[in-house]
Amino acid sequence: MKKIHCFLFIFIMIPLLGIAQEDDPTFWKKLKYGGGFGFGFGNHQTTLAISPSAIYPISQRLHTGIVTSYLYSKQYDLKSNVYGISALSLYHPFEQLQLSAEFGQLFITQKLGIDKTKYDYPVLNLGVAYRIGFFSTGLQFDVLYNEDTSIFASPISPIIRFYF
Repeated sequence: MKKIHCFLFIFIMIPLLGIAQEDDPTFWKKLKYGGGFGFGFGNHQTTLAISPSAIYPISQRLHTGIVTSYLYSKQYDLKSNVYGISALSLYHPFEQLQLSAEFGQLFITQKLGIDKTKYDYPVLNLGVAYRIGFFSTGLQFDVLYNEDTSIFASPISPIIRFYF
């Protein structure tokens, strides 16, 4: 299964890596930076997340890039730190609609009292978002969701992205 995950990651990244190798000085001018963020506070619960990223326009409708992410979560005595890296593809069939595919790997460290657990698992989020200028918001679904290993309560999560 890990071979399939590596293959998917490489397959998604080939367009970006090929473009990055060109001697085109406009590559860096076309590169867009941005990402997403999230936070939540509740009764005995805190969640903070940030995911900076860079994307490159392959065409007017198709963009691809790399996302790094960090999430901190505390619920009662359980503390979680999640680091991730993923490949992202965005497709705009028309100006306001953004379809996305994001394949990545999450690395989790959880601590409950003196017990510490480390593990990792893959994610493949397919999403749809409404886009206005540099901002988009919508929903995504983790196709590889496994309730036994995921730290998330649901395979569905919100999308909040911006790129400059």
